[in-house]
Amino acid sequence: MEFVFVFILGAAIGSFMNVVILRTPLDQNISFPASHCMSCNTPLRFYHNIPILSWLFLRGKCAFCGEKISIQYPFVELLSALIFLLCAMKMGLTFEAFGIALVFVLLLALSLIDYRYKMVPDSINLAALTVAILSATSFSHVAFNFQNALLFAGGFTLLRFYLSYALKKEAMGEADIMIAATMGAVLGVQLALAAIFIGAVLALPALLLTQGESEDSKQLPFIPFLAMGCWIALMFDGYINTYLAGLYG
Repeated sequence: MEFVFVFILGAAIGSFMNVVILRTPLDQNISFPASHCMSCNTPLRFYHNIPILSWLFLRGKCAFCGEKISIQYPFVELLSALIFLLCAMKMGLTFEAFGIALVFVLLLALSLIDYRYKMVPDSINLAALTVAILSATSFSHVAFNFQNALLFAGGFTLLRFYLSYALKKEAMGEADIMIAATMGAVLGVQLALAAIFIGAVLALPALLLTQGESEDSKQLPFIPFLAMGCWIALMFDGYINTYLAGLYG
């Protein structure tokens, strides 16, 4: 029964995150006006806002004008629900599990915004980093998360400097450094390095597919791949740590 509640909570947070994804890049207020149809601007009733279910009952169409509702809405709600559920199943019904799940839902929002708008809002990025550092049950653990965030952000800053010098152009943005800090806080340095490697491997096929296209088309959003690498590293941390221990050992 507890996991059902966790799933519902995750879906509700995902529903709110849809508002954040749609309004933040446009500098719109996330709380006003109330939820409305993007086509006819009619305010939605409460039963039109039930996560996942409303989209299914409405068959993906607005109840007022019949315009199609983006698949993004149930996708984000379902993925957020699964993130919360899997974190709770892995770490138990703890404050840390809730915090880490929230970090990944924020990373999901950043990934979709990066993919759609080729931008990374500082407000969401900073929120993810703050939650990542504070999602601990003791002050010493918070300090440890902060230390890992600093170490990983520092490493990425050096990498950015060397790559920019070698390529004679800006290699990474400041947003990537903040994402790296978030990864360091959530995973620790060793697992975060593994997450970056996994993300790079996942991004490679997409990068190869963009070769020969225009410069605008070539701009591959990397945050979705970093987020996926981070999630895989978290879910399979035991296997990865065992492999790395054998590699070094």
